[in-house]
Amino acid sequence: MSQATTQSSPKPIYASFGFQVLAAMVIGLLLGLIARNMGVDASGNANWLTVTLQTIGSIFVQLLRALVPPLVFTAIVASIANLATLQNAAKLVWQTLLWFAITSLIAVVIAIALGLIIQPGIGSAVSQEAAKAPSYSGSWLDFLKGLVPANMLGLEASTKVTDTGATTSLNFNVLQILVVSIAVGAAALKVGDAAKPFLAFNQSLLAIVRKVLWWVIRLTPIGTIGLLGRAVAQYGWETLAQLGWYTAAVYIGLAIVLFVVYPALLVGHGLRPSRFFAGAWPAIQLAFVSRSSVGTLPVTETVTEKSLGVPREYAAFAVPLGATTKMDGCAAIYPAISAIFIAQFFGLPLGIQEYVLIVFVSVLGSAATAGLTGATVMLTLTLSTLGLPLEGVGLLLAIDPILDMGRTAVNVAGQALVPTIVAKREGILDETVYNGDKVLDDLEPLGAAARAA
Repeated sequence: MSQATTQSSPKPIYASFGFQVLAAMVIGLLLGLIARNMGVDASGNANWLTVTLQTIGSIFVQLLRALVPPLVFTAIVASIANLATLQNAAKLVWQTLLWFAITSLIAVVIAIALGLIIQPGIGSAVSQEAAKAPSYSGSWLDFLKGLVPANMLGLEASTKVTDTGATTSLNFNVLQILVVSIAVGAAALKVGDAAKPFLAFNQSLLAIVRKVLWWVIRLTPIGTIGLLGRAVAQYGWETLAQLGWYTAAVYIGLAIVLFVVYPALLVGHGLRPSRFFAGAWPAIQLAFVSRSSVGTLPVTETVTEKSLGVPREYAAFAVPLGATTKMDGCAAIYPAISAIFIAQFFGLPLGIQEYVLIVFVSVLGSAATAGLTGATVMLTLTLSTLGLPLEGVGLLLAIDPILDMGRTAVNVAGQALVPTIVAKREGILDETVYNGDKVLDDLEPLGAAARAA
């Protein structure tokens, strides 16, 4: 008896998530240029198009931010419970941390070399009038104190005083949430059978959070229009041109790490780089647009497991940990080149000791960047450690969103790379999946996981 076979028709290109995001970037760019040419309204305020783009982008980021605390908590607790089922769990943890440090070390050395070769701070067109200290900065004392949770939710209150009054807002500290999650997960394992209902509830909550986050991620093309359009409308090309060599140095460093260092590490472990990029591309693409390692977390974890062949028990631990502490773009390339730029701009010499300190801060202090977007804390931590003027941060903030897209893409690529390398070294990588001929299309792995949940 013959068996009928059905073949699904190929997905039209306009239905591809990648095509939708690329189209949104073009639309956002065009709308941003139009909004910038429109100028301000009669009252001197931003025109309606700029306000609209800003509102769309802000809402998209707010949606991601709202889901970060429950996502990080449930993902880490579940990953610790799953990691306990692996026989070599302790070795996997230390191997993961070791390779986090190794890749960060390589990245920061490349950044220092580029800063010395390109010398972006010499002859820069940006004016010293733009120099100003940021409203907040990082220090080692604040970083260490920040590790200790102020409450179980990792919430922090801040008050802003203006001419019209004072407003208080609540923010969350991702690093504190990570600490709380690890403690709760470890305690659940120690409790034993009594914690099984809690772990089952946590697993259900994680599935619900991922489902909601999947809905938010599908809004990425709309969010892209707002985020990119607002950036172009606000900054234009003039500011970028003033910091042209600095921008070039950062993106050259990011490109070397992403397309030279990472492939070399993969080849050194007997893995095809083309397969890695094919599998990890949905996460890298979303990271570039959203500028959020944590917001991209479910996509990164899913492609690491489904496309790259990393065991679920290990990927569920390594990827969330990397999303909060593994930052080759934000914590290595960016602060190193920025520190050299600021030193050159103000005519301050750097010696061997200062370069060693840059390496030290980049390798050990990357957890200070834990959060949704930006790397100002890491930059100010580096500058304060070197004794460089914090006013130099003001020179660079104007183009930070443009740099942050590339930084976050490299961050996320590294967060998928390290678990893949460690799994290969420990003999638990499913190379049949890694070397599979089928390339998963866009966000379909996450969509399937969310639907199954």
